Amino acid sequence: MRGLRTLSYVLHLEKVNRAHIHKVGGKGSNLGELLQAGFPVPPGYCITTSAYEKIVGQSPAMASFYEQLNRLNASDIEEVRRISKEIREHIIGLTVPSDVEEAILSAWTELGPGHRYAVRSSATAEDLATASFAGQQDTFLNVKGEQQLLDAIRKCWASLFSERAVVYRMKHGYDHQAVQLAVVIQQMIEPDVSGVMFTADPVTGNRTITSIDASFGLGEALVSGIVNPDMYQVRKGEIVKKLVADKQKAVRSLTDGGTVVEAISAQQQNQQALSDEEVIALVQIGERIQAHYGTEQDIEWCLVNRQFYIVQARPITSLFPIPEAPDDELHVYISSGHMQMMTDAMTPAGISMWKHLTPADQGANVESQIELAGRLYADVTNVLQSNIARKVFLFIIDKFEPLISSATRQVLPRFPIKEGPLPGMEQFNQMIPFLATKVMKDMLEGDGETAYTEVKTYASQCLELCRQALNGCNGAERISYIQKNCGSLMQGLMAIDMHYMAAASVAKEMLTLLSKWWTFDENDLLTLNKSLPYNVTGEMGLQLGDLADLAREHPELVAYLRNAGEDGFMEGLNAIAGGKEFKAAFEQWLDKYGARCPGEIDTARTRWSERPYMLISSIVGHLDSVKQGEHRERFRQGELEAEAAAERIQAQVRAADDGAFKEKVVSRLMTVYRSFMGLREHHKFVLVRHFALYKQALLEEADGLVAKGVLYERDDIFFLSLPDMLEVINESFDQDVQQLIASRKEDFEYYKRLTPPRVMTSEGEIIEGSIKGGDAPEGALIGTPVSPGIIEGRAKVVLDPTTAALKEGEILVAPYTDPGWTPLFQQAKGLITEMGGLMTHGAVVAREYGLPAVVGIERATKIIKDGDLLRLDGSKGYVEVLKEASLVE
Repeated sequence: MRGLRTLSYVLHLEKVNRAHIHKVGGKGSNLGELLQAGFPVPPGYCITTSAYEKIVGQSPAMASFYEQLNRLNASDIEEVRRISKEIREHIIGLTVPSDVEEAILSAWTELGPGHRYAVRSSATAEDLATASFAGQQDTFLNVKGEQQLLDAIRKCWASLFSERAVVYRMKHGYDHQAVQLAVVIQQMIEPDVSGVMFTADPVTGNRTITSIDASFGLGEALVSGIVNPDMYQVRKGEIVKKLVADKQKAVRSLTDGGTVVEAISAQQQNQQALSDEEVIALVQIGERIQAHYGTEQDIEWCLVNRQFYIVQARPITSLFPIPEAPDDELHVYISSGHMQMMTDAMTPAGISMWKHLTPADQGANVESQIELAGRLYADVTNVLQSNIARKVFLFIIDKFEPLISSATRQVLPRFPIKEGPLPGMEQFNQMIPFLATKVMKDMLEGDGETAYTEVKTYASQCLELCRQALNGCNGAERISYIQKNCGSLMQGLMAIDMHYMAAASVAKEMLTLLSKWWTFDENDLLTLNKSLPYNVTGEMGLQLGDLADLAREHPELVAYLRNAGEDGFMEGLNAIAGGKEFKAAFEQWLDKYGARCPGEIDTARTRWSERPYMLISSIVGHLDSVKQGEHRERFRQGELEAEAAAERIQAQVRAADDGAFKEKVVSRLMTVYRSFMGLREHHKFVLVRHFALYKQALLEEADGLVAKGVLYERDDIFFLSLPDMLEVINESFDQDVQQLIASRKEDFEYYKRLTPPRVMTSEGEIIEGSIKGGDAPEGALIGTPVSPGIIEGRAKVVLDPTTAALKEGEILVAPYTDPGWTPLFQQAKGLITEMGGLMTHGAVVAREYGLPAVVGIERATKIIKDGDLLRLDGSKGYVEVLKEASLVE
C-alpha cells in the first residue's frame, strides 16, 4: 500500500507526458513530454496534485477562503492582497502529512541529495494553448538540502494564491478551487548562458522569424529585468538581426543554496552571449520542438559547456491566428471588423451571416472573407496588384480607417503591379463603369428627398418580403431561405444606395480640391458636415432624446427610471404617472430602432427590442446632462451653421474671376454632399433589421431542437454556422452537436481575449499603421480629426455602452462606436475612439451633432483614465491630457 501511495504523490519526468497535466500541471507535463521526445531536459520528478489536494484538504478553513475569493472583485486590490496573503500564510503553516513527505524525500534521495535543485510551481491551468499563466506561481533556484527543499515546496503550494495568480484567474474566468498545483523538482545546472526563445516573433507575430534573448548566468537575470539581454533573430537559417547588449550583471548560484547578483567583468559585458553557430543550433532545436507540438513555442533554455538544455516550453498564447494561404505567395489581410467598427469576437452564426452576405464570387473589392479567431478578414492581395483597384481601395480605406490605409501602404512594395486580369477582380472591373454612370447622374441632377424616398421604399419592401417568407416556412427550408436572402441582400442594397455614398464622397473630394484652387476656407467645408439630413442613425439619437424630454415632465416617472430594476420594468411603467404615455412612445421607438444594439453586426447580440432596459442608463444620462429640448436645438443650430458656411463659400467664389460659374459649380457640389452623405448609414440599418428577423427565425428553430434534445439551450444555435444548421436539422450532421458547441464556446471565450490586428500577412506579421502629428503639441495623443472644435472636459472611458451614462461636460472615450453607441452621443461633450476615420459611424454622427471628435488614437481607453482633464482638438486631430484624474480637483 505504501508503494501505491508514494506513486500517487510523485511521478518521475521520464514517465510523464501531456496526458498527465491534471496530475503534474502544465509545466511538468510539457517537460516530461520533451524528455520522452528526446530533447535535453535536466532530470527530475513531479510532486503531483494529489499531494496538494491532501495538504489543503486537511484544512477546514480552505472552504471559507474559497468563498471569500469568489466574492472578490479584481479591481479591489487591497482586499485581494489581504485575502491572498492570509491564504498563503495558512498553507505554509499546514503540516505536511508523513506519507507525502516520505514520498518527496524518497524521490529526492533517489536523484541524489548532494545535488542542488530547482523547485518550480506547475499549475493545472498553466502553459495551455489558450492561456499561459506565465509567472503566476513561484520558482526557487539552487535549493540545497532537505529543509530548503521542503520549505520551497510549501512556498510553491502557497504561491497558487499570490495576488497576481488570483487576479489572473478572476480575469480569465477560472475557478480558484478547480485549479490545482503540482511542483517540479529538477537537478540544478549552472549555465554559462541562458535565455528565452520564441519560435515566432512575439512582437510582430511573424511566423518565419525565431527570436532569442540571451544573457550570461541564470535566466533569473533576464526574467527579473536586471539585465538587458542580447537579441538575435533568425529567418530561414540566417541571422537577420543581432543586437549585442551591454550585459553588466548576472545571477549565479551560491555554494550553500540560493542565488546572488554578480557584476560581469568589463571585457565580457559586450561580448556575444551566444556565437552565431550556437544561435543557429538553438533555433534548430526550437524548430524541432515546434514541430513536435504543432504550434509556436515560448522556450526557456540554458547552455552549459556548449550543451543546450530545455527547462520549459509552452505555447505562445498571444499570437493572433493566421489563415492557411491558398498558395506559397505572400498574402495580406485586412480586418473587416475595424471597417465595421466592431472588433469583438463574433459567434459562428454571426460570421456565417457575413460570409453569405459577401461571398467570394460576389465581392467587388476583396478576394475572399476569411474567419480568424471569431473575426472576419479580407484577402486584398489581388486588389493591391491591380493598378486601378489599388488606388480605389486606398482612397476608400483612407476615409474609413486611416490606420489600415497607413499599414497597407507599408506593404505595397512587396506587391508589384501585375499586368492582365487577376482572379476575383472581374466584378470589380464591371462595377466601375456602372458606378461611374450612376454617380455622374447623381452629381448632375440627383436630389436628397427623392433618394431618401427610394432607399426607404426599397428597404420596406425587402423587409416585408423577408418577414413573410420566414413566417411561411420552417426547418431546413427556413435556413436555406436565410442563406439565399443574405446572398442577395447586400447586392441589392449596394445597387440602390452605394452610388449615393460615392457621389457624396466625390463631391467632398472635389470641394476640397477647389478650396485650394479657388481659395475658399476649407474649415467651412468641415462645417458642412453638421446636421446632415436623411441620417437614420442621427435621427434615432434625436428621438431617444425626445423620449427623455417626455419623461422629464413627470418627476415620479424620472424617479422610477433612475431606481427601477430590470425585472418587470416595462410593466411597472403602467402604474406610474406619465408612465403609460412614456411606455407607448418607447415601444414606438423600439418598433423602429429596436433591431439595433452595440455590436449589432453579430446576429447573436441581444437587441434593444429584446431587452429595452439596456437603454435606460442612456435616457437617465440624457436627463442629467442635457436640458429640455437642447438636443433638438443643437441640431437646428448645426443646420444654421452649415447654411451659413455654404453662404460664405458661395460669397468667396462669387467674388472671384468667373464667379458666377464657380458659384454654380460649388453650390451644386455642396448640395450633392449634404443631400447624400447622411444616406451612408441607411444600408447598415436595413442589414441589421434583417439580422433581427433572421435571429428570431433561428431561435424558433432552436426551440424545436431543444425539445428534441439536440441542443441544450436555444442560444446554442448561434454556435453553429448556417450550413451546420441545415445538416443538424436534416439529421445529416456527422459530429456530436453538443460536444462541438461546447468546444466552440470555449474557443469563443479565448477569442474574446485576443486583440485583432488591423493588417497582417500570411506569415503572421502584424503591420502597424501610424498617423502623423502635424503641429500637435509635444506629448499629445495623435489621431484623425473628424469633427471640428476645441473643447476641454473630463474623460469618461466606456467599454460597455449598455450600462454607461455621462455627466455634463464629459468627453466619451471608447474603443469604437457603432450605431449602438449613439444614445451616449447626446450626453457627450466630445468623442475619442481607438479606430475609425472620416466616414465611419462615430465620425458622421459626431459631425451631425456638432460634437468635436478625434478617432484612431491607438490604446486610448488604456492611456486615458476616467476623470482625466482633456483638451480635444477635433480640427487638428489630437488630444492632450492636461491633468491626470488623481490631480483634478
